[in-house]
Amino acid sequence: MPMPDAMFVEVLTPDKTLYSGEAAVITLPGVAGSFQLLNMHAPMIANLKVGTIEITGLDNQKKTYSVNNGLVEVLNNKVVVLI
Repeated sequence: MPMPDAMFVEVLTPDKTLYSGEAAVITLPGVAGSFQLLNMHAPMIANLKVGTIEITGLDNQKKTYSVNNGLVEVLNNKVVVLI
């Protein structure tokens, strides 16, 4: 179960899991522009375009992943990114 100020994030490819854990903020390259997701975000599904995914952990450390396209789903404080 995520901490009260965190959400659970998974970044998945067809071959492996790139990231699985808690995060404070995730920045994504949406088709209509870059956007951020925070704890307790409303449910949504969005398409991703070429760009960089940036995940900021609870310790304020950042991890980045390049993406050519993909999909993100937010539901029940869990974010799943398929790239």
